[in-house]
Amino acid sequence: MKMIMTIFRKELLDSLRDRRTLVTMVVVPLLPFPLLIGISSRVTMSQIKKAQEKVLRVGVLATQTPLNFRSMLAGREDIRIIDLPTLDEGTALVQSDSLDAFIAFDPAFERAVTELRSGGVTHVFKAAERREIETDRVRKIIDAYAATLREARFKRMNLDASIINTLNVNEQNLASPKERIAEVIGGFLPYLFIIFCYLGAIYPAIDLAAGEKERGTLETLLTAPVGRMQILLGKFGVVTLTGILSAGVSIFGLYIGIQQVREIPPELFQTIMSILELKSIVLLISLLIPLTVFFAAGLLSLSIYARSFKEAQSLISPLMIVVIVPAFLGLLPGMTLTEVTALIPILNISLATKGIIAETASPWLIAEVFVSMIALAALSLYLCSKIFGRESIVFR
Repeated sequence: MKMIMTIFRKELLDSLRDRRTLVTMVVVPLLPFPLLIGISSRVTMSQIKKAQEKVLRVGVLATQTPLNFRSMLAGREDIRIIDLPTLDEGTALVQSDSLDAFIAFDPAFERAVTELRSGGVTHVFKAAERREIETDRVRKIIDAYAATLREARFKRMNLDASIINTLNVNEQNLASPKERIAEVIGGFLPYLFIIFCYLGAIYPAIDLAAGEKERGTLETLLTAPVGRMQILLGKFGVVTLTGILSAGVSIFGLYIGIQQVREIPPELFQTIMSILELKSIVLLISLLIPLTVFFAAGLLSLSIYARSFKEAQSLISPLMIVVIVPAFLGLLPGMTLTEVTALIPILNISLATKGIIAETASPWLIAEVFVSMIALAALSLYLCSKIFGRESIVFR
């Protein structure tokens, strides 16, 4: 054990001297969350404010627009009414973004309303995510006008407006705030944690095997009075540690990113911060440990097989898709942790992490994930030791 720790310390120091290892282990996991959360929140709030304060250009038919509709909008500074002769012209202007919306009342609209029938209205808009707020503002204008007509109709008929409310629904959402938040970010976060865990282990794995082959230092190490298994475990420990640290740094980056957003409502902020409490973080890290062991053993095996640093990169880089696909499946709606999915590597970690965030995961399923990943990690380490023990592979 003492010799393993000696090799571990030596390899760890060598890895920390490598700038690429530090970048992939610290800089890459730390920066994305603060940058993404900070920039996206500021840009989003700026766009929302801009859309809410924008003076809307609303076209109407010059000859068919009711006077009470015009008078309702006359005193508003956030609406600019533009009279147009035809529906086709209004539609063309909306299509070219010269108008935000076009509202056309049917020729018989006022007669239909007078006769207590429904009046036809055409609302022309150009639906897109960036203009959804503007479209909703126009919808509210139409709804407000409809409410005015409805109220006038009830007064004319001497009826109470409440008679149309046939149901008084009292909705009770039993999903906790954590469960609702987990639906939004529960799949995305483990996806990133898994990716960072893998990225953090790549460069140390390549450098400590293929890199040493290329430098000619691996042969020197193998001639020392140390067992190959001890050498492998020392290197393996460094690769595993860097992967776990990379995931841990990404969690810290998430914490920093959330802290810098000032627009989050206090209740939502407290709920998000409760997700990052010590208990949840310990569970997340403990789930990532066997996954990192699995990654470390696989990466070291390929790196030992490779003749050079460049060849190791070419062998390992395509494996990123093997990591991304099952991690991405955890993002899909309806994908939950079951007895079957708990046995699928990487996907089980993604789904278990989502359950931990929402506090809905079954302890038995979490235990199944642990057992399956520990067994897989042990198997991958065993295969790695077999590869490292064959000179025909190490010195090919």
